[in-house]
Amino acid sequence: MITRRHALALLSATLLARPTFSFAAQDVAREPLSLKEAVAAGKLPPMAERLPKVPRVIPLNTPNLAPGRYGGDVRMLIGGQRDIRYMPIISYSRLIGYDLHFNFQPDLLERFEVVEERIFTFHLREGHRWSDGSPFTTEDFRYTWEDMFHDKELYIGGIPTVFRVNDKEPVFEVLDALTVRYTWEDPNPDFLAELASPVATRLMMPASYLKTYHRKYQKPDKLAKLIEKKGVQDWVALHQKMSRTVRPENPDLPTLDAWMNTTKPPAGQFIFARNPYYHRVDENGLQLPYLDRMVLGVGSGDLVAAKTGTGESDLQFTNLDFTDYTFLKNAEKRFPIKVNLWKRTQGSRIALMPNLNCKDPVWNALLRDVRVRRAMSLGINREEINKAVFFGLAQPSANTVLPESPLFKPEYRDAYAIYDVDQANALLQEAGMVREGAHGIRTLPDGRPATLIIETTGDSGFDSDVLELITDEWYKIGIRVFVHVAHRELFRRRITGGETVMSVWMGLDNGVPTADMSPRELAPTSDEQLQWPLWGLHTLSGGGDGRRADLKEAKALLDLFYEWRRSDTLEERTAIWHQMLSLYTSQVFTIGIVNGGLQPIVRAKKLRNLPDKGLYGFDPTAYLGIYMPDTFWYDEDA
Repeated sequence: MITRRHALALLSATLLARPTFSFAAQDVAREPLSLKEAVAAGKLPPMAERLPKVPRVIPLNTPNLAPGRYGGDVRMLIGGQRDIRYMPIISYSRLIGYDLHFNFQPDLLERFEVVEERIFTFHLREGHRWSDGSPFTTEDFRYTWEDMFHDKELYIGGIPTVFRVNDKEPVFEVLDALTVRYTWEDPNPDFLAELASPVATRLMMPASYLKTYHRKYQKPDKLAKLIEKKGVQDWVALHQKMSRTVRPENPDLPTLDAWMNTTKPPAGQFIFARNPYYHRVDENGLQLPYLDRMVLGVGSGDLVAAKTGTGESDLQFTNLDFTDYTFLKNAEKRFPIKVNLWKRTQGSRIALMPNLNCKDPVWNALLRDVRVRRAMSLGINREEINKAVFFGLAQPSANTVLPESPLFKPEYRDAYAIYDVDQANALLQEAGMVREGAHGIRTLPDGRPATLIIETTGDSGFDSDVLELITDEWYKIGIRVFVHVAHRELFRRRITGGETVMSVWMGLDNGVPTADMSPRELAPTSDEQLQWPLWGLHTLSGGGDGRRADLKEAKALLDLFYEWRRSDTLEERTAIWHQMLSLYTSQVFTIGIVNGGLQPIVRAKKLRNLPDKGLYGFDPTAYLGIYMPDTFWYDEDA
């Protein structure tokens, strides 16, 4: 059956897809000014021929949004060339994306249908084109499925894991030039959430362009010349280089995003120009984006806040933190910028990660004892940290979902997150970390003093301040803390290698989930989870690497995650989410400090349609993505 949420998505897609205007081939009034010359010279077709037959219409006559006007460049600052990766994230052109309430909605697709969470049918927009003008059709899906995912040289490990359900891949069908279908034997409930994610699995790539670099379609002698010209070792490296989308370094690679990169690296400035074949229009028939170019200036990440405060950025969200807020707010008096504070969506702004896979046998046994994890959490005075470091503007909390999530419950937030030194001391004593008298350092079961090294990358200015306070507080429960700062690559390697006993990182990436989003962060599913990297690697590798989880509660979370993946109703998924949240927070697998912290967002005063308040994070908001930067515009009358 088609579930209610997908029926609503279908209805919404149908209503939004009906333009209240008509396009005429000679209607130059709606042409973006920056494209009129190319259209007049015959280098580009008129807008009516560039748009899909049914474009996506974005309604903007709302209390907080207004139809805009064409024109202008937005300057952004990035901390290095790699940070051009933010552009495809915030452009947020997806087959299916989230709206502001985290409901699924068709975007690149005209519509979609889902039956029993197993059968996904996608309908493309007739006449939709890539940025180079080539047709966007089901051939782009077939090429990706057959010639990329199933080429054993391009994808050594096989197709992406999102396609595997109970170790089986779907049946892929091309129904016609505009319709594809993926059918699994069992439910795949996180498939749509994967497509709506900040860095989504690409089901389609520009086939007509990439066939030039594929051994199946290119002559060997021509391929050899291309390999030599691009300075790579073989055709696989060539194809990978020319098809990179996460970091859009190839200006010739066609895109479906609002802006396309026009600059080859290395460069001190990257210019992303408007995509003349972009599929969205406003309700007046103006083709989006309103803004002509996004200009990314490359510099040092440490200087971004200072430069933003001197008016060198028109839109800034990267390389800023709450510690920069006072300086940036004062800059409003001197420069035409506006500084707003958005709520961060992480489950905890900063969290302690006990490494349950550490090599030290004594600490390993202690950290696997829930009494020790609970005691450590109870020994943190979150109210004091919130006042001293976050000016009282965050929320003391375990590492869990925020009130903005429909899954929120106060008991998840408060689970062992109340300051209680007496209970913490009692739990540690029970667990074998004994202390003679009421003061002093405890002794580990092997006779060593209870000294603990907490490792950090030092990337956040908050880390050292928070750890200084925790050092003082944990001394009261008999644990002496030392802090070690390591480069991020070494930091990760030491944790995976088991050399690190505890580390500092951010909490859950997605603190505002719905039941339709995957609960993978709550179970050992990735080697990037610092509390159980080897267990996560075992799941991620399909059992080929890492180590199988051998802690009862961690295995229970993994079983619940698989149960969620087999579910086919919203009620089932909601119940599983609550089981996992309850188990995860009561077991204190990670020690959250505060969440709901604030993030400065800076914009030029004349830049419109960027909300004063929003949710800021990587997943699921794609930073600014769900707020649709293609609708931002300059109000020169302001």
